[in-house]
Amino acid sequence: MSIITKLSKFIDDSKRVLSISYKPNSEEFNKSAKIILIGILLVGVIGFIIAIIISLIISGSLSLI
Repeated sequence: MSIITKLSKFIDDSKRVLSISYKPNSEEFNKSAKIILIGILLVGVIGFIIAIIISLIISGSLSLI
């Protein structure tokens, strides 16, 4: 498959995606933003807890630095 064929297929696929997409209203946007923010915070808290546990296991004290 040549580069020109791949590029043409990519452009066609991109046009198809853009043709079915729409701009969300403010309620839908706010709901999505809240869900994303909760997910980011959850991943951060889980990572922080894992860092504390690893720090306690390795050094025996709570030194994260």
